Amino acid sequence: MSGNAALQADPAPIVACTVSRDVQEFDLLIEDMETELGESWGDLSLDDARAFLTQPEAESLEFIAVAMDDRDESNLAQIAEVIREATARGIKAIVIAEEVSPIALHQLLKMGAEEFVPYPLPEGALHDAIERLRAPDPEPEAPAHSAVPPTTKPQGGREGVVLGVHGLAGGVGATTLAVNLAWELANIEKADKKDKKEPPRVCLLDLDLQMGSIATYLDLPRRETVYEMLSDTESMDEESFRAALVTFNDKLHVFTAPNDMLPLDLVTNEDIERIIAMARSNFDYVVIDMPTTVVSWTETVLNAAHVYFAPIELDMRSAQNALRMIRALKAEDLPHTKLRYILNRAPKFTDLNGKSRVKRLAESLDISIDVMMPDGGKPIVQACDHGLPLAETIAKNPLRKEIQKLAKSVHEVNESAEAAAK
Repeated sequence: MSGNAALQADPAPIVACTVSRDVQEFDLLIEDMETELGESWGDLSLDDARAFLTQPEAESLEFIAVAMDDRDESNLAQIAEVIREATARGIKAIVIAEEVSPIALHQLLKMGAEEFVPYPLPEGALHDAIERLRAPDPEPEAPAHSAVPPTTKPQGGREGVVLGVHGLAGGVGATTLAVNLAWELANIEKADKKDKKEPPRVCLLDLDLQMGSIATYLDLPRRETVYEMLSDTESMDEESFRAALVTFNDKLHVFTAPNDMLPLDLVTNEDIERIIAMARSNFDYVVIDMPTTVVSWTETVLNAAHVYFAPIELDMRSAQNALRMIRALKAEDLPHTKLRYILNRAPKFTDLNGKSRVKRLAESLDISIDVMMPDGGKPIVQACDHGLPLAETIAKNPLRKEIQKLAKSVHEVNESAEAAAK
């Protein structure tokens, strides 16, 4: 169907239009549009779309279907303008995308596109998208007494302890700490051998959406369902959450970073709240590996965390970044006291000069350095490259032993708190 001819010659009202560089490259879309709408649709080029949307003839449009592939990413700004123009006029937009990066899709959805359908079109996918667009908006519920909208609480039945890990500089061992702390918690040894209680269930969340390397450190696959879940946490349930997790050695459940490098603002505070709530409901411990960058939802994780570990090193960059972090948290009246500073590659017991520098660092920042992690040397890097926790490859390494002590300490504190609450 040639677009302009169809728009001018067809007496039937046009209720939808495809918008593309060349609709003939999307033959399955043509077939599905004809199946769904008969002759009540037209085709527009990217150059003509904005101009047509300003004409009176566009008032009858219900939606536009923007078809694009990876070659169109160079024209992303033009496509976004078409979607913005349509949304401003009450015309809904569906994005039909083939091999388009998640970042590009994210930007188009932010511009107002309401649906995304992959190309080649799955059976019935366009029909379902159109039905969702045509569905009436739900009636607004009467406001509750609280200003906060009610949320459905996950039904897992647990109230897991949340442990954040946020490196205050690159290379300070934050991911190594997060991975091995989670593994040690999942393998915690009971002091009472007669205790028949099952070992803790542990979930490890990699929220570094751009550079997350937990999948590498544990040699795990990165699932496509991770991006799908992050894109729509409102519809997340326990089944979809579990589907996004991968299991390491049948003991540790891991939410890996996505396959592609995603913008950190892909998720909102509400998205992170839902993910943490779901993880807490299903696990005893939730260890979160954070990006080094402070983002809008860092506050959400900090507020949810029972302890927020902040690994640093004995150098000027760590000291300056720690000072920046403390100032930022105090300026926003956030709980900076939750931060527990961990010094990685700490000086040895006999290094009196190094110990003196640690003391001066703590005094100058007015902080307490709670844990000293020794330098594990090259075996640490090798273990990470092999995709195994330290306990599985270099169990006697001093760094592994210190992380094991930290895990036991965390577990003992938690057990004592539970016992006191009973």
